[in-house]
Amino acid sequence: MVALAEALLALKDRIGECSRCHNLSEEDLCEICLDPRRDSATICVVEKVLDVLIFERMGEYHGHYHVLGGVISPLDGITPDDLHIADLIRRLPEVRELIIATPPNMEGDTTALFIVKQSEPFPVKITRLARGLPMGANLEFTDEATLASAYTSRVNL
Repeated sequence: MVALAEALLALKDRIGECSRCHNLSEEDLCEICLDPRRDSATICVVEKVLDVLIFERMGEYHGHYHVLGGVISPLDGITPDDLHIADLIRRLPEVRELIIATPPNMEGDTTALFIVKQSEPFPVKITRLARGLPMGANLEFTDEATLASAYTSRVNL
């Protein structure tokens, strides 16, 4: 039991935040930011570190990330100044595409709109993850908001 506690304390001392993207890192920059094979002109903006792990597990995304550390939530007292949005904006001169992957809820949408507004001075393409029906879903069990989002986000076949 003591060994486990000591290991957890050592882990806490070794792990910090990447100075560029705010992902977890043992060094100043995380492994993703240091990887020369990744597309540094594409940044996926996520709410939390766990979201980076989810994208990495998918295996389809090969750009960089930016972890906000939360979303704007005035009711909870979380403002843009509480998040890593200013650091993101400082990265934009070298960015071609910003993929906003904040949660599909009021706070996530508010955060996305704020980032879009702050990004206006830069010639960056801004995209948002599509919303809609999950694979294998049945329409009869789908809520109206999800169905409406899927309908407005439909694509040509």
